[in-house]
Amino acid sequence: MKFIGPLRSPALFVASIFFLGGTLLPLANAAVGGAVEQRLGVAEASNEGQLAIKKFEVAPGLKVELFAAEPFLANPVSFTTDGHGRWYVAETFRVYTGVPDASEHLDWVDEDLACQTVEDRLALLKRKYGDHFNELTNFSEKIVRIEDRDGDGVADSSTLFADGFNTPLDGIGAGVLARGDRVWFANIPNLWLLRDTNGTGAANFRTSLQYGYGVRVAYMGHDLHGLRMGPDGKLYFSIGDRGLHVQT
Repeated sequence: MKFIGPLRSPALFVASIFFLGGTLLPLANAAVGGAVEQRLGVAEASNEGQLAIKKFEVAPGLKVELFAAEPFLANPVSFTTDGHGRWYVAETFRVYTGVPDASEHLDWVDEDLACQTVEDRLALLKRKYGDHFNELTNFSEKIVRIEDRDGDGVADSSTLFADGFNTPLDGIGAGVLARGDRVWFANIPNLWLLRDTNGTGAANFRTSLQYGYGVRVAYMGHDLHGLRMGPDGKLYFSIGDRGLHVQT
């Protein structure tokens, strides 16, 4: 389930006995990979997830248990698992902090519709934000890798797999897919390929497979997303009215 909404709203996934939730909140200490560091927007551990589970109604014979919550993740948009049972979670920190919504800037519509490339959108943002343009780079989308290392069914490790997606053109990290040692990440204007080639838990290799998604500001959440591997071995995905101008 992919969810993009108000910053303090939880994103939940339920599949038989799996529950993963997170909320974007002010800066707090976060346990990551057994250590404690300052992660922007990660709430402290609480019983919020357990309380939410009590309100769930599930079919007879099914049980819901908490797998991961804060501080292992914050405001997840989408997630995927690899062949080793590790979960890669795309987190958003740029909603309304680096990614504007056209519905809140109706006076931009004509100029926005005129954009034909991501460079056109960049020029539009520079005109509209003026001296505040660089504030669009204050926050980055992230991917965290969550693991259950002791096999008890509860997450006990979270590492920062990749960040640095904070250019003025970067959108919402709305799609992630893992297969083998490869992780694809959909974050306009790029479709990224990420790899951890040295086993540290962090991507030390990244390359843009395609560039040119998101030629318009358009509406919040209409980003590149929905990564799936087809039976033909090809990647499939979708994008909303943010548009694209991709040359291959």
